[in-house]
Amino acid sequence: MAEIINLRQARKKAARSEKEKQAEQNRLTFGRTKAEKTLTRALNEKAEKALDQGKLERPDSPRK
Repeated sequence: MAEIINLRQARKKAARSEKEKQAEQNRLTFGRTKAEKTLTRALNEKAEKALDQGKLERPDSPRK
């Protein structure tokens, strides 16, 4: 014989489970510490600065 369940409670339990899965995914995607964000920002700025230093600037000369 099948177990009798309350459908309202079963729906709420399923919804909570789905929200928890979404929360876990969001923690993996967006969850970075302030130190990690600062480090990434510093590395990006350093790489951009190194790239800018390697650029050659040409004097403006009219093309013929």
